[in-house]
Amino acid sequence: MLERARAAGVDRVIVVATTVAQAAETLTLAEAHDGVYACIGVHPHEAGSPGDLDALRRLLGHEKAVAVGETGLDYFRDYAPRDAQRQLFQLELELASATGKPVVIHTRAADDDTRAALREFDGTVVLHCFSSPALLAPALERGWYVSFAGNVTYPKAPELREAAARVPRDRILAETDSPYLSPQPVRGTRNEPANVVHTVATLAEARGEDAAELAAQIDANATAAFGL
Repeated sequence: MLERARAAGVDRVIVVATTVAQAAETLTLAEAHDGVYACIGVHPHEAGSPGDLDALRRLLGHEKAVAVGETGLDYFRDYAPRDAQRQLFQLELELASATGKPVVIHTRAADDDTRAALREFDGTVVLHCFSSPALLAPALERGWYVSFAGNVTYPKAPELREAAARVPRDRILAETDSPYLSPQPVRGTRNEPANVVHTVATLAEARGEDAAELAAQIDANATAAFGL
């Protein structure tokens, strides 16, 4: 998979953990491969039994742990009680502040509470797999990074392409959300890092920019956002 990514021009990958147990496994993977980094946290789906957050704090001290997340709120699936989600989100924001790491935000059907939770957070914010146009205004105002996944390429997602056209050049990111959300040209297959080139092509078209130039800008943005 990494060889295919490199052949496509993708030479850095951030692997995301969604539980404390996965965080340790993800860091082991990152240690084993050049260009692989870890975003570690407890997903809102796991808020009902978040595990040992003290262990997560210790793991965030690893040199290849570059972000806290995914963290946030998911009122669409509602796999965990909402009050537990909000409490966990706040705890992870505090972890990000204490460690100086950016936060990678998962938010679905929870725009108002997500905005409220981030109101006092002054660290680096990455809106992962952007799909909430209502959060674009605060993102632009606060200088958050806005990351687009394969769903921006789907024919029935013009609102995401419109949002992508409005994000400043130094705040746009692209991702795969592997193994989900394969871009339109490979839709229906298991997603992987190499496929991000299709997402970048769509973003460039929506913004009226050259794809290679936008790819270089996104690479620079990732370096800045995650301290790579």
